[in-house]
Amino acid sequence: MYCLVDATSFYASVEKVFDPSIRNKPVVVLTNNDGCICAACPIAKKLGIPKFTPYFQIKDLLHKHGVVIRSSNYELYADLSERMMTIIARYCDNQHVYSIDEAFLYFDRFHQVIDNWYDYGHQIRKAIWKEIRLPVGVGFGITATLAKAANHASKKLDGFDGVAVIDDVNSAAPILQRMQTSEVWGVGSRISKRLAAQHIYSAFDLAQQNPKDIRQQFSVMSERTVNELNGISCLTWDEVKEPKKEIFSTRSFGERISDYHVLKAALCSHASIVAKKLRQQSSQVKKLMVFASTSPHDDYYYKQAIVYSLVVPSNSASYLANIVSLVLPQIYQAGVNFYRCGVGAIELASDQFKQGDLFSVEKSDPALMQCFDTINKRYGAGAINIASAGQTEKWNMKRQFLSPQYTTNWRDIPKIRC
Repeated sequence: MYCLVDATSFYASVEKVFDPSIRNKPVVVLTNNDGCICAACPIAKKLGIPKFTPYFQIKDLLHKHGVVIRSSNYELYADLSERMMTIIARYCDNQHVYSIDEAFLYFDRFHQVIDNWYDYGHQIRKAIWKEIRLPVGVGFGITATLAKAANHASKKLDGFDGVAVIDDVNSAAPILQRMQTSEVWGVGSRISKRLAAQHIYSAFDLAQQNPKDIRQQFSVMSERTVNELNGISCLTWDEVKEPKKEIFSTRSFGERISDYHVLKAALCSHASIVAKKLRQQSSQVKKLMVFASTSPHDDYYYKQAIVYSLVVPSNSASYLANIVSLVLPQIYQAGVNFYRCGVGAIELASDQFKQGDLFSVEKSDPALMQCFDTINKRYGAGAINIASAGQTEKWNMKRQFLSPQYTTNWRDIPKIRC
């Protein structure tokens, strides 16, 4: 049996944990630089507050309904996520943290002592609520895809109270009939549109298809999804979450940047982040994009992007920073107030199949990067960084509505007066 535990409106729910005064109020969380709404609690959703809408466009609507606004408090979210995963781990013998707010469980030996999956799901929910005050949905399924579908039902379909169980194909049908194909794990919007063109609208419709026909039209992964919907386990969580084919690090500035050296430091910082993500998935970059621009809302819009081809692929932070220094003179323009910049790895190669060059010196230093990652893992992200990224915070994001970092900053630890 598989299980998926997923927090309800995670960012917004975390904001309510240490602030009881807003637990019964609508809460939304904004993206970087307080740009768009990225999370809304259930109360805010009932008011029709749309996600991914620019904050300035619905500022009056939020004020009208008395919505509590918070900037993204990533440090607090990461800490509460780790605590939630630690609690979940007690309830299974195989856990996979799929994202910051969801984890898959697989029951190999535990199922021998579990009499009722529905009751067991409520045990998990109650433990998480009691210890860290986060609401979660729990879905059980005989395959990983059906567990994901059950979790969807537990939180979003009427008739469920936070827990749903799919223990055979018959119990799956009522749930799949109420799910769109786009809501099936592993089926993206593009595939969903192609399915709709063939009059396949619901997850149940998809389950009725011939797996081999789906494979010919789409992919092996789609064929496996159909089998999974029919109770045939053939997917693991790692297979669905494939290594990324492109990796970007971008951000708009908290305040406009016009200084050459500050822009360079910001871009080198992004290069270091991209290099770290490359190492995490055992990839190296063959083509690197470096860009900077003003705001599209400015009277004068300026954007410049340079694509640099590496002779030998690399995931070294220092080497990618050197590339930034090399191409920056082609990007920077005096008098321009830059609003956004970023670095992207747009063509990747695997560490396992790296192609060297007879006439080029290897500029990566795997041992140095391993030491770099080890130190940051032990002492916290950003404990050390490449010198070219600098120490200035002029490009850091604006977080006007930031809540205290209750669990990660000494000055923000809650105080109890008796």
